[in-house]
Amino acid sequence: MGKKRLLIIEDEPDMAELVARRLNRELFETTVAHDGREGLEQARSSPPDLVLLDIMLPGMSGTEVLRELRGDPRTAGVPVVMMTARSEDGDVVAGLHLGADDYVTKPFSMSVLVARVQAVLRRVAAGPGGKGPLAVGEVRIDQERHVVTVTDRPVELTATEFRLLVAVVAARGRVLSRNQLIDQALGLDAVVTDRTIDVHMAGLRRKLGKARRHIRTVRGAGYRLADNDDA
Repeated sequence: MGKKRLLIIEDEPDMAELVARRLNRELFETTVAHDGREGLEQARSSPPDLVLLDIMLPGMSGTEVLRELRGDPRTAGVPVVMMTARSEDGDVVAGLHLGADDYVTKPFSMSVLVARVQAVLRRVAAGPGGKGPLAVGEVRIDQERHVVTVTDRPVELTATEFRLLVAVVAARGRVLSRNQLIDQALGLDAVVTDRTIDVHMAGLRRKLGKARRHIRTVRGAGYRLADNDDA
């Protein structure tokens, strides 16, 4: 199996070189773009296995790049790890709403960055678990093809949103705590918080439209599936 290809979109040359050098040592193949538009074009022309995306970029911000990546069928499923010098929750939440898979806040340890990248790639490789078709109401989930439809119309989900939906539907009404969802949808090695799950779940519900009624919040406990009778 060939090396995983990573695209680093970072406008600071020293930082980009440092990250690329360390990831190359970990046997990844890296490409660097120094502004948002250049990075977006590279991702579209040759979709990588993962994108490391800075938020503050010239030409096009990181959040704009992420929005474009998620809206393009060629790159919608490419995992994205955000790199940001800001510590405000708003930046992280905005990125997660748009479909980022993880984030690191500068300054960060290179070992931590490598661990986050490896964890995201493992989650993507592992897939959502069982491969049989799932359904609730008008929602159909084809796990083999990684396709979700609502009333026969396809819905574009991020890898994390897809795994969350599979976990809740497969539980068939059992309440799943946020920790259980972290384990099932993000992996045991994921470094996330309860709020991260809530943000991803909010994005999933928004994309499901009226079918969002099938995912119930259980106050103080987590989430469960609501069938057609109690949805």
